[in-house]
Amino acid sequence: MNLLKLKQLLEVFFIEDIGERDVTSDTLFVEDERGTLTFLAKEKGIFSGSDVVKTGFSLLDEDVFIEFFVEDGEEFEAGCTLVSITGNMAALLKGERVVLNLVQRMSSIATASRQACTILEGTKTKACDTRKTTPGLRMLEKYAVRSGGAFNHRYGLYDAVMIKDNHISFAGSITKAVEIAKSKLGHTVKIEVETESAEQVREAVAAGADIIMFDNRTPEEIAELVKLVPAPIVTEASGGITLNTLALYRETNVNFISLGCLTHSVRALDISAKVMECEEVTTA
Repeated sequence: MNLLKLKQLLEVFFIEDIGERDVTSDTLFVEDERGTLTFLAKEKGIFSGSDVVKTGFSLLDEDVFIEFFVEDGEEFEAGCTLVSITGNMAALLKGERVVLNLVQRMSSIATASRQACTILEGTKTKACDTRKTTPGLRMLEKYAVRSGGAFNHRYGLYDAVMIKDNHISFAGSITKAVEIAKSKLGHTVKIEVETESAEQVREAVAAGADIIMFDNRTPEEIAELVKLVPAPIVTEASGGITLNTLALYRETNVNFISLGCLTHSVRALDISAKVMECEEVTTA
């Protein structure tokens, strides 16, 4: 997790929510009043978002004390206390909604990612994500995928070449598209080619692609197409595969299955926040 980028994101999110001030909390609480905020799980899942909690509340209260009862990637049950945050009462309530929203979403993505890994367990195939993320939240959502045990695909358009049907049409062929990319890029940039037929797979292999994707193919088709690809070339299946259909692809022998559903269609995990005032300590 890039903590500098995370800090920038959270500052924007807090400014959006707090605006000029939290008129409720700033009115009801005195400046030095302290409290404890706890995140409670209402359903089971996989936790993700510890850096969001630490960075978020520290931005609002430098003296905040945070105790985690689960770590990123750990499973929790319904009824568990996930984290306890003690600090300035107004600051806790100013940060509660933004931080909780992110933790709910990240934990949901981590939970879905763990489900995908469990479905593919015992095979050579690994689950990975896609670029179908929420704008502005890609770093957090991809981190959550890793928390669940799955893998990240490319982060954006900038870190790998993916030659799709429109690129192929414009270049004239897979061979020409790969040739142009190789002539202009260094050896550290991977080149992936999207294919839809055995003929395209053979052409991508001959052109020297590093990764070959089988797009919108059935499990039976993928199992046959994989046989056309030499072992050093990575294979990937993509296109409308969900957690409900993932088991059908267990025996395809493809290296990766990219799942947009890990990020684009999860619902927020049910986690609630409860706050209580700190008891004053008196001495005789």
